Amino acid sequence: MTDPIVGVPARPVHRWSPQQVRHLGVTTDLVTAASVLGIGRTTAYHLARTGQFPVPLRRVGRRYLVAVAHLLHAVGLDIEPGRR
Repeated sequence: MTDPIVGVPARPVHRWSPQQVRHLGVTTDLVTAASVLGIGRTTAYHLARTGQFPVPLRRVGRRYLVAVAHLLHAVGLDIEPGRR
């Protein structure tokens, strides 16, 4: 598939399953969190720098970390399977 605006092949979008998100661990990096939310890398860093990323972030040195619990809540997966 080709991007109609720039005429180059479009990158396939990774679809995250609930199980994949839950298996990320306690925290994940900004780029992975953005991928789960359907946000591109450049936009994610812009949102993080301006305090507008859709879930809370923690800056550790030069890195941004995201708690997977916040990520799960943002995508509506905060309830563990079988705990409804």
